[in-house]
Amino acid sequence: MLSIRQLSKTYAGPRLRTVLSNVDLDLAAGDYIAVMGESGIGKSTLLNLIAGLDRADAGTIAIDGVDLATLDDDALTVLRRVKMGFVFQAFHVLPYLTVAQNVALPLSLVGVPDDDAAGRVAAILTDVGLADRGASMPRELSGGELQRVAIARALVHRPRLVLADEPTGNLDADSAGQVLALLRKQMKTNGAAGILVTHSQAAAATADRVLVLTRDGLAVKQGNDSRSV
Repeated sequence: MLSIRQLSKTYAGPRLRTVLSNVDLDLAAGDYIAVMGESGIGKSTLLNLIAGLDRADAGTIAIDGVDLATLDDDALTVLRRVKMGFVFQAFHVLPYLTVAQNVALPLSLVGVPDDDAAGRVAAILTDVGLADRGASMPRELSGGELQRVAIARALVHRPRLVLADEPTGNLDADSAGQVLALLRKQMKTNGAAGILVTHSQAAAATADRVLVLTRDGLAVKQGNDSRSV
């Protein structure tokens, strides 16, 4: 459902800075991969390009056969709302909305009727272990609970692709393990493809495969061996 070919991105400044070069990637429905690499190598940039939040200088990104370069900003916004879910390190839960209202936002944006939305929100809050917290405000939740809210919000509209950028960076080890297990389970249940960007070996180990982003593209990490893809 995701196909990337020869993707490159360079930023202008006092001198040109290339952060991505010759990246190729294929991701099918249900695939869950982790992307690792040194700081500044372009991991978050890769997610931004896939999400259509930034434009590549060369190469193509296609989601369900649609080349993102052919879409204008409005069409990209619709694509993100319908086909993508996002989980961030900083949670990005809106502090003035209840847990249930936060989770319901993606359904509202794609026009799901209120009655149907309420049922789906209740169901996914149960799935993530927050059935009794729907009326709570974010300030009343722990970091691990807030990340569970973020996962519920990312998946409630049943996206085709989930993008997770260091989702456990603000959590302790126990909470991180629980959140990662939950994220994987929810994606597999929904049949979503997923990309996890992380510096953590433990987090990466929860994915189906681990890719290492280098200056020359992506490599598959298999034990002590790596091969280009």
